[in-house]
Amino acid sequence: MDLDQVSKEAQQAINKCRDLSELEETARHYLGKKGVVTTAFSQLTKLSLSQKKSEGKKLNQVQAIIADQVKQKEKDFKENLFQSQSESKIDISRPGKKIKLGHLHPLTKVVREVEDIFQLIGFSVVEGPELETEYYNFDALNIPADHPARDIWDTFWIKKSKPKQKKNLLRTHTSPNQARYLEKNQPPLRIIVPGMCYRHEATDRTHGFQFMQIEGLMVDEQVSLANFKAVVERFSQMFFGPDAEIRIIPDYFPFTEPSVEVSMRNKAGEWLEIMGAGLVHPNVFKAVGYPPYQWQGFAFGVGVERLAMIKYGLDDVRQLYQGDLRLIQQF
Repeated sequence: MDLDQVSKEAQQAINKCRDLSELEETARHYLGKKGVVTTAFSQLTKLSLSQKKSEGKKLNQVQAIIADQVKQKEKDFKENLFQSQSESKIDISRPGKKIKLGHLHPLTKVVREVEDIFQLIGFSVVEGPELETEYYNFDALNIPADHPARDIWDTFWIKKSKPKQKKNLLRTHTSPNQARYLEKNQPPLRIIVPGMCYRHEATDRTHGFQFMQIEGLMVDEQVSLANFKAVVERFSQMFFGPDAEIRIIPDYFPFTEPSVEVSMRNKAGEWLEIMGAGLVHPNVFKAVGYPPYQWQGFAFGVGVERLAMIKYGLDDVRQLYQGDLRLIQQF
């Protein structure tokens, strides 16, 4: 093999390369595992000892020359690329691009603002489990197994692994935390409990199979619906503004008596329900071991998505769960 000719051809091929891709292909042709120079090295075994030394030395020189030429050509390409970019696209006098920072989801913003407001008026924020037991989700809230009101809550039940294992479920509301907190704490007390809830129901513009609620509970020796009305009006004015308009009408919930529904006008002038509420049922106090009729209290469950719809003028609750950044980035 004429190594001088190989070196000359390699230099010509390297000089003809128009970009890094072609240069890489040329380098592979001469220096790769099956390249010209590598193949020549493998053929040295057929030569005599003196020929091996002579040819081996030349091959090493040719390999080094080609490698240096490839390296220099690569350096030239990169310098030319940087220069062209600097001249055509980069203006070092321009201010740098503003770094895009992450921001909070509108539902997170609503929850945090609600928490701040209720803490200002004396409520504490507590949490409870999303995987709930049948007892706390229903029985302790005056909804026994044979109660027709269970049909209101379309429940996601968790399949039991053992026949005698207690029934678990994805909580259908945040109300189980009433019983959980009352069991371990003595009145007077004021709490709110934010969290995700789940119901096996069809979705529409105001309903979803998963949604966020904020449970509220206030218990003392003398608590009435007048106290609840004062609290919810104060909250509405602080959250929506001084012109917030609410409507309280009778409703039914097994764990409150009397029960009410609270609605608010949205930006289109329509009434939209935002929470269910009422005075804590005596049977709930009985279930957690409180003396009958010694304590009174009110409880409520406010829909976080409904608050967001009114505050931000949204017409479909499902928009909040689609992950569309065009919507999310507006907040």
